[in-house]
Amino acid sequence: MNLFEYVADRWSRLGLQAWLHVSAVVQCTIVAAVIGVLIGIAVYRSPIGSALATALASTVLTIPSFALIGLLIPVVGLGVAPSVIPLVLYALLPIVRNTIVGLAGVDPAVTDAAKGIGMSRFGVLTRVELRLAWPAILTGMRVATQMLMGIAVIAAYAKGPGLGSEVFAGLTNAGSTNSMNQALTGTIGVVILALILDGIYVLIARFTVPRGVRV
Repeated sequence: MNLFEYVADRWSRLGLQAWLHVSAVVQCTIVAAVIGVLIGIAVYRSPIGSALATALASTVLTIPSFALIGLLIPVVGLGVAPSVIPLVLYALLPIVRNTIVGLAGVDPAVTDAAKGIGMSRFGVLTRVELRLAWPAILTGMRVATQMLMGIAVIAAYAKGPGLGSEVFAGLTNAGSTNSMNQALTGTIGVVILALILDGIYVLIARFTVPRGVRV
């Protein structure tokens, strides 16, 4: 059985796995974006706080994803939890870093002008600074999403959702009839989904970022 026949015969199952893979990555990226932006807002005015937040987020990336998931299994069990927690943690660095860079890069003259017309501190943050920092934040989310597409494959080790189960099944059953088809289907599927999501980010940027401030 060649690769195309394998995919055609299992299209429904593979489609569900692809959807679960994308869903897990997108949801974890959104959760990480909320947490990361809040952290960025809290520390961007403090050089020490910014350095500490970036260093802590960077430290997570030094932990191999396979090892982190393995450490979480005895604590939270198998399934969604040991898959979601690492994905959110790994997504934090690019989002936190870009939020800090974006907010810190806002021209002080712009914020002074906003304060001069009577805007509150909260109003300046939400209506001026975050809007100007949005291109950088979106870029951080885009980078995080591409990272998570690959890391989510490892989540299959903890019975997590997604195409990782195809890759692991192919590697576990190496030498069997469909082992190569399983590994290739999962791998190629992740690459295709990553490209589709990246294209969606390009469209989001086109419709939400003014041409003059795109990064």
